[in-house]
Amino acid sequence: MKTLMKLAMVTTALMTISSVVQAKETVVWWDFLGGGDGVRMKALIDEFNKENGDNIEIQATTLEWGTPFYTKAQTSAAVGEGPDVMTYHISRLPLGVSTNTLSEITADDLASVGLKAEDYAPANWQAAQVDGKQYAIPFDIHSIILYYNKDKLKAAGLLGDDGLPKGLDGVDNFKAALQKLKDGGSQYGVSIHSAAGDSQWRIFYSLLNQQDGKFFADGKFLDGDNLDKAVKATQVVADWVKEGLAPSNTEYPASIALFTSGEAAMHINGVWEVPTFTDLAAKGQLGFEWGAVALPTFFDHPATWADSHSFVIPNNVGKDMTPEKRKAVMEVIAWMNKHSLAWAGAGHIPAYGPVRDSAEFKALQPNATYSVLADTAAFDPVSTLAGVASPVYDAAGNYMVPAINGEMDPQQAIEDLRDDLQAQVE
Repeated sequence: MKTLMKLAMVTTALMTISSVVQAKETVVWWDFLGGGDGVRMKALIDEFNKENGDNIEIQATTLEWGTPFYTKAQTSAAVGEGPDVMTYHISRLPLGVSTNTLSEITADDLASVGLKAEDYAPANWQAAQVDGKQYAIPFDIHSIILYYNKDKLKAAGLLGDDGLPKGLDGVDNFKAALQKLKDGGSQYGVSIHSAAGDSQWRIFYSLLNQQDGKFFADGKFLDGDNLDKAVKATQVVADWVKEGLAPSNTEYPASIALFTSGEAAMHINGVWEVPTFTDLAAKGQLGFEWGAVALPTFFDHPATWADSHSFVIPNNVGKDMTPEKRKAVMEVIAWMNKHSLAWAGAGHIPAYGPVRDSAEFKALQPNATYSVLADTAAFDPVSTLAGVASPVYDAAGNYMVPAINGEMDPQQAIEDLRDDLQAQVE
């Protein structure tokens, strides 16, 4: 009898242990984050596992950024071999939805972890939807900003008492400021990455949206007067280059070096370079005091190109996710959003409002200064041809880059760009 009782107790204990083991969910994670972004994300994953490892453990893999990542995401989901959660550029959602790569995130999913639309900037939340359905949870907003050398702007009378640039709004005013900076001894008023389509797209799309231009609508690229607005946006940058106010055919590292060396008084680039300048300044290797602000308003109102790193749940065909697993995935997404202050150190603006509105973020400079971009962000057109590493970016390289570098007439370049992309729709 005692033997039977011992056996029963052992069996019960084993069943209890088995139950505990089964209660722990492993969340398979894919991202495309390298460099400083990758370091920060790995630290967040380690912190999550440290806090939640008894119940949920993230098993993370980093894959190659760009087209290779999105191709692998699509093919793996199609055969049920994708991860449980992955990072995704919001600009690529239309393609992901069209290929059945992504699972809809429902109202019940959001409610299960206390996330709601009101916690995000309206444009950011809408950009995470396709046809009114939610397919992503934004993690950040990353945009282009204007970096500036405070010493050079002060000497040119372009720095206010608050340490922020002044007199830069308006196409003519900005151009005059560039000339004043050049006349004051700078080789260039502003350095730009003028040799590649991705950087030029970001500037172009900002200037187009400041005119309320529509790049793609109702199945048509640059229809009606949108073409004229696109030409005008392209001409602005072409004039900078033509008049020697910005460098021509300059690669990415060289565009940064022109600013860090003091040869360019300002620099237009993504928020992701904030850590570069922060680190150089901390090491005493910059040689001047720098700052960063939202892109000036060249036309009718503020608007700046933006994208978001976001979280999505792959639609793994033939592999249903258990309710427990889905809840664990949502817990991971919610935790990352609520701890995104650490991610802001990479220059990004937290998408999650409570973090963006926190005293800790408002003390983070220059991020807090340019965080107004959350309310003026212009996300990429909703099209399967748009977004990171897309045909639109390719077209920007093929047509906009020659146009701004004086190798092609802006009017002809934008017409050719429109025709090229429209042919891919039809």
